[in-house]
Amino acid sequence: MTTARLARRSVAAAALALLTACSAAPADVPRAASALSVDEELRALLPEEVREAGVLTVATDASYPPASSFAPDGRTVVGLEPDLMAGMGALLGVRVEFRLADFDTMLDDLAAHRVDLVMSAMTDTAERQAQADFVDYFRAGSAIVVQRGNPHGVHDLAGLCGEAVAVEAGTVQVGLLERSQDRCDDDPIRVQLHATNDDALVELRTGRVAAVLTDYPPAVFITTNERTQGAFQLVSDVQYEPGLYGIAVPRDRAGLRDALAGALQALVDSGVYAQVLETWEVASGAVSEVTVNGGAPLAPETP
Repeated sequence: MTTARLARRSVAAAALALLTACSAAPADVPRAASALSVDEELRALLPEEVREAGVLTVATDASYPPASSFAPDGRTVVGLEPDLMAGMGALLGVRVEFRLADFDTMLDDLAAHRVDLVMSAMTDTAERQAQADFVDYFRAGSAIVVQRGNPHGVHDLAGLCGEAVAVEAGTVQVGLLERSQDRCDDDPIRVQLHATNDDALVELRTGRVAAVLTDYPPAVFITTNERTQGAFQLVSDVQYEPGLYGIAVPRDRAGLRDALAGALQALVDSGVYAQVLETWEVASGAVSEVTVNGGAPLAPETP
């Protein structure tokens, strides 16, 4: 692919991201985090270098509204993940700084301590637990998005056989598509890998692919958002291979992991967690109890 084509696609993806961002942040996003007091017992669990720095750096790719995406200013990351992290940061007495990163290499950045955490709609799986610990905070599965009107007549995973399908590299959807090839016989799915979910959606919007496989919450968001619903359609409400989103923590930082788990459970117990999810209209994905490494190996699901 030429540099010019890459540049054009980057501009197109940025434009799509801006369209969704323009109505991504509800006017009444809860500010309850600012009223939370520091929990000294939880703060004491933080690594000394984090307490001294007073900041937690968090990797995100900011292309998964309503979990995380860019605000209209193109710089601020908004969504349920920044809101939850703001609450946890308040309880731990640290500032939270989101940093843009490629989803496919986030866990490598984490292992090298280039960031403290990863929070980017990342599903906690047994495979990923080999690289990081996960503090689980949300439940969601995968969904199929097509162009409005469904010109290719895709209705389920089996309908993707023989079609070009775009997906973000490094996501659980890549594995789901690989496992789905078994039902395609001699007419395989033509999988296109992209750096971000927005890049994949540009391919769909311009008709270069028949579908995008993505997480259910962003699929619902882009197919109901007033600025993008005219272009995209959700095939069905089926969620394939539902799992837990987790905050990835370096495996050698058990104190940080436990501090985050305690802070998140405090948000659940206080009602702040529920308020955040209700504000972003994703209350159906709520968990009642915070787990660590609660993800399980993903198995094919073929409704």
